[in-house]
Amino acid sequence: MKILIIENEIYLAQSIATKLGELGHICEMCTSTKDAIKSTNYDVVLLSTNINGQDFNPVIETFKKSIVILMVSYISNDTVSKPLSAGAKDYILKPFMIEELIRKIDHYQDYEKLKKRNEAYEKYLNHTFSSVSQDHDYNSVELPLFVSSSFQKNADAFAFEYASSKNLPIHFLTLSDPKAMNEIASIPQNCIIYVIDYQLLKKGDKKAFCELMSDKKVIIASSDKIEDVEYPVLEIKSENNVFDRGEILPIEDYVKFIVLNYQSKYPDTELSKKLGISRKSLWEKRKKYDIIKKK
Repeated sequence: MKILIIENEIYLAQSIATKLGELGHICEMCTSTKDAIKSTNYDVVLLSTNINGQDFNPVIETFKKSIVILMVSYISNDTVSKPLSAGAKDYILKPFMIEELIRKIDHYQDYEKLKKRNEAYEKYLNHTFSSVSQDHDYNSVELPLFVSSSFQKNADAFAFEYASSKNLPIHFLTLSDPKAMNEIASIPQNCIIYVIDYQLLKKGDKKAFCELMSDKKVIIASSDKIEDVEYPVLEIKSENNVFDRGEILPIEDYVKFIVLNYQSKYPDTELSKKLGISRKSLWEKRKKYDIIKKK
């Protein structure tokens, strides 16, 4: 990372720069805020609030896209509270260990990466779900809830929009993963659990799964009609069939869709014939997509 150190104690600034340089960071130093704002291309700015007669707000405003960490000798309204309110990320009290400074830098760097990644995911999901019309009263929804829809995107949109309406994180699981059942037990209570592929469970496993879900904030999606459960069931019907939605599915997605939705209706001999592939190829497709054949 490229780091700017704004510190009028030259020895201290050089010591910090040397230690950070040994860790692979590129450091530059200056002794005044006026010199600091001449360039803005820094990942991290270490700003000493001990420089007398300096206005720190222009520095914080200039580097608002960078990680600004205050280096303070004492905590006061002027050295900590006001700069933090202006946009600085954190502060560290002098004298400090370089390991503690690195920990703070790494923490905020990871935070900024996750923030940008989350923004990208939200933008992508909003774009993806924009083609799915949703008209649900999320305030009346009771969990656990089963959602039945032949079009997976309908169930996905419902689950993610419900979690967003409750301002809660969402944890995604697929029952095609053999570790899913064990993972559910470790998920915290203040999280929406979204489970898909309920239709893949064998009849004998569904009862145990429902018992595991009894005290969870969970939404369970299935591409099949859901019967014989003691929890509420929401059936979301598409206005048009998936192939009439103006979308052209890739061949691989088409095969996966057909196998998932029709393997319980046709024997392998007939299903492979309809797809124009051999029974061996059908078996290989199941293995590739982690599709469990229902008994």
